[in-house]
Amino acid sequence: MATFVLIHGGGGSAWDWHLLVPELTNRGHDVVVPELPIEDSSAGFAEFCATVVNAVGDRSDLVVVGHSYGAFTAPLIADRLPVRLIVLLTPMVPAPGERPADWWGNTGYRGAEGLSEEQQFYNGVPAEIVAQAAAHSRDQVSAEGNEPWPLEAWPDVPTKVLVARDDRFFTADFQRRVAADRLGATPDEIDGCHSVALSHPKQLADRLNAYLLG
Repeated sequence: MATFVLIHGGGGSAWDWHLLVPELTNRGHDVVVPELPIEDSSAGFAEFCATVVNAVGDRSDLVVVGHSYGAFTAPLIADRLPVRLIVLLTPMVPAPGERPADWWGNTGYRGAEGLSEEQQFYNGVPAEIVAQAAAHSRDQVSAEGNEPWPLEAWPDVPTKVLVARDDRFFTADFQRRVAADRLGATPDEIDGCHSVALSHPKQLADRLNAYLLG
């Protein structure tokens, strides 16, 4: 049994993982789902990290999963706690010293034109789940967007990059390029959209569980 620490993306909440959590617990794992203090304008990377570390407590055998913008926080946890594995899910892969606000330009990101927010983030998610999403989004006013990412190098922890084939927000080609440039990594791929934990929770749980089996 491992402990999965699930870190949501920008403007997100613990709800983003609510379909994945039972899939992981049914496979015998413990799950920690912290909510980062994104609505606190004084909170930065230090507060994000402290929130996760406090939520983990004395649990061990940690697998830290950072979704999208959560990829900026996931490696910080591995710098503080004994983490078994980092999984970056449809991620914004950070670079040392990079401000999150600069990531978009630094990576050459180009957004999809003519697509609604629902089409970018939730294609393939059941309609009844999409209808609930707005009630669980949060305003991100925290301070870390203008803070340099504090690590000087990637933690010495095994890291997997997992991209979604149908992601319209961060296309698979874009994520492959960024992962290669920044981590020298070739991502694994899974069916689903940017919000793959909502569109394909069972398949995602299977993939995360398989990572533990080598």
